[in-house]
Amino acid sequence: MNIIGISGSPTRDGNNEKMIEMALAVAEDRGFEVDRIFLSERAVSPCTACGGCTKKKACTIEDGMADIYPLLEDADGIIVATPVYFGCMTAQLKALFDRTLMLRRQGFLLSGKVGGAIAVGGSRNGGQEKTVQAIHDWMHIHGMIVVGDNSHFGGIVQVPAESDEVGMQTVTDTISKICDVLEMIKG
Repeated sequence: MNIIGISGSPTRDGNNEKMIEMALAVAEDRGFEVDRIFLSERAVSPCTACGGCTKKKACTIEDGMADIYPLLEDADGIIVATPVYFGCMTAQLKALFDRTLMLRRQGFLLSGKVGGAIAVGGSRNGGQEKTVQAIHDWMHIHGMIVVGDNSHFGGIVQVPAESDEVGMQTVTDTISKICDVLEMIKG
């Protein structure tokens, strides 16, 4: 089984990517194959609502998203992380989410995948839960199975991430829940 980690941060090697790496290490330790999409390394343009994905069954925008579509389709689980920017996800992650409309229009290709979310904020109560909810909304719209960290919404981290022991535990609990559900579903 394959879990893909998406980092919505434009910053390379920042707190957000560290949380994705930590989460994927937990999944690897449990025997899952993992892959990464770091938006700090890829340019994804916003959707232009041209309708090409309906008419031509393909996105007409030529950019880093072309390599992302098959990764999303092949994943059994998806964990998404973003820094909190003014109470929500980054523009880079929102662009990726909007561009997945094509996968929905082609038969809900993300439906049934197990997903979880991580938000990294500059302070405790810095908009992380609201941001996780926005990621969950995207997952629900695609028909995904959404999980949290056991008793809450997902990974809620305050920077600097390495010193937020409670936050790092919520990340570990969220990826563990994704793994648990995948093992229940797929055996």
